Amino acid sequence: MNLDLSRIDKLSKYLKFSLGTLIVIGVIMVYSASYMYAKEQFGNSGYFFIKQILFVLFSLAIAFIVSKTKYKFWLKFSLHVNYAASFLLMLTFVPGFKTVVKGANRWLKIGGFTLQPGEFVKYTIVLVSIVFFERFQQFDRNKRINYLVCMGLPFVLLILQPDFGTFSICFFAMSFVCFLSSFPRKYFYSAFVAGLVMGGAVLISAPYRVKRLMAFLNPWENAQGSGFQIIQSWIGFANGGFFGTGPGNSIEKLFYLPEAHNDFIFSVIGEEFGFIGVFALVLIFTSVIFLGFSLAMKVKLRDGSLLMAAVIFVVGIQSALNMGVVLGLLPTKGLNLPFISYGGSSLMSNLFGIGMFFAVLRSYRESGDSRESDRGINSTSHSTSGFQSLRNQA
Repeated sequence: MNLDLSRIDKLSKYLKFSLGTLIVIGVIMVYSASYMYAKEQFGNSGYFFIKQILFVLFSLAIAFIVSKTKYKFWLKFSLHVNYAASFLLMLTFVPGFKTVVKGANRWLKIGGFTLQPGEFVKYTIVLVSIVFFERFQQFDRNKRINYLVCMGLPFVLLILQPDFGTFSICFFAMSFVCFLSSFPRKYFYSAFVAGLVMGGAVLISAPYRVKRLMAFLNPWENAQGSGFQIIQSWIGFANGGFFGTGPGNSIEKLFYLPEAHNDFIFSVIGEEFGFIGVFALVLIFTSVIFLGFSLAMKVKLRDGSLLMAAVIFVVGIQSALNMGVVLGLLPTKGLNLPFISYGGSSLMSNLFGIGMFFAVLRSYRESGDSRESDRGINSTSHSTSGFQSLRNQA
């Protein structure tokens, strides 16, 4: 056990270093990508840079506080937390609270602050999914319906906003938890296929999403319209070459590339630091994912392991989707690059998730007894889960 804890401590230090590196890179790149735009729009080249630093400090405080809580608290009140997040999503449709940007009701304005509730739903849906799928066979019919309503509500609201990017991440995160849980396989595969079909129907139901899909297939057909953003992103990577143009020397961020400090910041990194910078950043993200999953498999707390793995999965899949979009490998979606892109909601939500990740680690250290490992959300026995199988193989 002592050797196990020593190994966990070592891996967690590496993970914290990797996460810290991403956050520092993010702050630097937000300034680099936004200073000209900020000077033009606000008369202060450090406008976004200063706000991003404040976001980082506040988000790190959230992560620290959450890491000191008991992770079972979040699972116990997962229904309440998810309903609260859904309520915030509902407020994005209420006049006086909603802020419409490019036709989407994704933001709340409360006082002088702007919040994107969908960023938090990615983690609240994980919490409620863990409880539902792990205890599915112990729940009666009424409880199952209650959880299904709670889980389905955010998906409906995300489509109405619309926010198909966050909808997709929530769907895959929920599917990931379901696959690794003790949920009966005979239900999983049929439900997953049905979900994919419904997602595809939602994708093609809106003309603007079909337009994005066509732009993805042939952006040059409308190079000044729907294909403009991805073409400018490609130009940025092409300008960067192997070694890049140098820090601060991006041309694309000078009003050519929309959302240069946000969704398409990866393109600015590619232009200023070239293939070397892109490879290094991908390597850091890969290390976060590898270390996160390694720790999740070493921590022998069934529900805790699922929570840790799900948090890392959300970070990993959003990173992959953002990079895929910016490189033109996927249709354009409104997804930022975790820990790198500008935005307080994204930082707060992702570091909230990281806080829960380390809360599980802290609980495992404090338990100090691997015999407590399989108690899970409740003390009843479960069938072997997908995650347990992976751990056994490891």
